[in-house]
Amino acid sequence: MTETLDAVYGSFPEGLTDVAPRALQCSPRVPGSTPLAEFAPSSLASIVVYAPPSVLERRRVLALALRTLVPGGVLTALAPNTRGGARLADELGGFGCTVAARPKRHHQIVTTARPATGRAVGAPALDDAALDEAIAAGAPRLLGDLGLWSEPGQFSWDHVDPGSALLIDHLPRLDGAGCDLGCGVGALARAVRINGGTGPLVLVDTDQRALTLAQRNVPGEHVTTLWADVRSARGLPTGVDFVVSNPPFHDGGAEDRALGQAFLRAAAGMLRPGGVLWLTANRHLPYEAPLAQAFASVERVADARGYKIFCARVATKSAQPPKPQARPKAKPRR
Repeated sequence: MTETLDAVYGSFPEGLTDVAPRALQCSPRVPGSTPLAEFAPSSLASIVVYAPPSVLERRRVLALALRTLVPGGVLTALAPNTRGGARLADELGGFGCTVAARPKRHHQIVTTARPATGRAVGAPALDDAALDEAIAAGAPRLLGDLGLWSEPGQFSWDHVDPGSALLIDHLPRLDGAGCDLGCGVGALARAVRINGGTGPLVLVDTDQRALTLAQRNVPGEHVTTLWADVRSARGLPTGVDFVVSNPPFHDGGAEDRALGQAFLRAAAGMLRPGGVLWLTANRHLPYEAPLAQAFASVERVADARGYKIFCARVATKSAQPPKPQARPKAKPRR
């Protein structure tokens, strides 16, 4: 008999619901986890899902979670009331589940046992066709008008966001080794290639799905990926010639300006002497001071459509202040 496991998808405020001891993290947004889509059907005894706010992504995650459970296995799904929580009970009911729902601290917490399939008439039964439909609706797809692979739940998943578009309009040819920091589906790295850059590129993101998509979107050789959270990663590349970035500034739905500032500091630490960061940011974000602290020179290249573009360069070795010289010892007086 195959041993079943317990799992948890995502991170949520402490005290909302219980998680089984030694539950395996299965969110693709948590570096080092085993993503939920890679679990075999009927391999989990229980799973707690902090459901995403995007409708298509949330329905796909719930459907995948139900499929990974053994019949009778328990799914607990929770989300803030204003970010999908109010829909959880109906969505799970649409898959054939009988649910129990309760509110707690502005969240909805919905629990269900996975129904069996093909049971007697009148008994709850899992709707496999509805699961297939939800999984397909949230799956990766090629956006023909953009020529990009993407999927629901990615940042600006079905279009190039205006900030990235503005940066792409101003990017020069960037030669040498580079990095797309917080790459998403790889729109900026793709622009680097289209502009003629042929050097090695490292694509860094905290979402394993984004990296898989970005690899499909960025042409050319010598493209590698790094699944990492910039705030805690120690294996970021160093000595690169350039970094391009559209840093995130939301964490768990709330604005977190420190997150974007962490990207600026990380970029400065990755660049070689004289290396350059090309950055796009919403106009209201106060990045000027952190940029001035981390870089030797900062130029605002553009300011339009609610966004601003910066070109920031780290100091060259020759620009480093000279090391203080030891003072010659004074001659003893006679």
